[in-house]
Amino acid sequence: MKNLLPFAAIFFCVNSYAQTNWINIDAGYGSLPSSFHVYRSVDSVDGKPNVMYYAVADLHDTSLLFTADTSFGRRLTPTEYFVKNDQPLLIANATFFSFATNQNLNVVVKDGKTVSMNMQSFKGNGEDSILFYHPFFGTFGISDAGRADVAWTFSDSSNHKILASQTPVRYLKTNNASLSSGELLERFPQFTDWHVQAAVGGGPVLVQNGEVKVTNNEERKFAGKAINDRHPRTAIGYTGDNKLIVFVCEGRSETAAGLTLTSMAKIMKEIGCVEALNLDGGGSSCMLINGKETNLPSSKGVQRQVPSIFMIQKKKH
Repeated sequence: MKNLLPFAAIFFCVNSYAQTNWINIDAGYGSLPSSFHVYRSVDSVDGKPNVMYYAVADLHDTSLLFTADTSFGRRLTPTEYFVKNDQPLLIANATFFSFATNQNLNVVVKDGKTVSMNMQSFKGNGEDSILFYHPFFGTFGISDAGRADVAWTFSDSSNHKILASQTPVRYLKTNNASLSSGELLERFPQFTDWHVQAAVGGGPVLVQNGEVKVTNNEERKFAGKAINDRHPRTAIGYTGDNKLIVFVCEGRSETAAGLTLTSMAKIMKEIGCVEALNLDGGGSSCMLINGKETNLPSSKGVQRQVPSIFMIQKKKH
């Protein structure tokens, strides 16, 4: 097992389906702000062994900066992002991406600027082979006032504007590869301008209004029974009292089976999230605290290079 550390306290979370024991492991990660904590659990989930971590940070803490970063046409390991960004407090992998082009497939907003867009569409198959699917992916954002939100987003490449719906929106099928914001609003007037200072996309959404609701089908994310596959996972969410939660779990090993999307959604609800979002997982899942790995990456412990990360920086005075 990795990072078997002395613990300061044990945090118990209970709901109707499980009780998970979380051990505070702050002592293993150097100097941490008083508003920031790290927890670990080795409890089994659904009868399978697991190793899970989450970090919690107060979004009201004005000494912390919640932001994101991309590597623009290339990929970096989380440790390389740690060096690039002057050693932030937390780094976690974020968006899905194309191995062929290194391109992010989801929205990324950094310092109020949209630096990556959602994948606009993909070609249909079978009887829909002449059509294009337009999905609206779950995205996590933080406003300049420090308020977190999870929404379903559309990004318009013509103006880099992000539109968001606060309710799930089923993917569209059209004859065109592109979709304008005007066309979108004609069909779905509930989309509005989304003003966020930082954002990372992924999908599907896991928790809405404090309840488990995985919008895999609406976002057309994982086909067939893949929603029930067990993998290493990364997720992000927030609590009713405006605490940020960043979660990772190990998987694909004898000591850690990984989680299904539904099981992870239940865990995110259990640790207090009112809204939560799945991010890229598998070999990409990695969270660093003060530059030190929490989880053991599934690719024989080697960090995967990724094109984007979510991070928390300590502001310099």
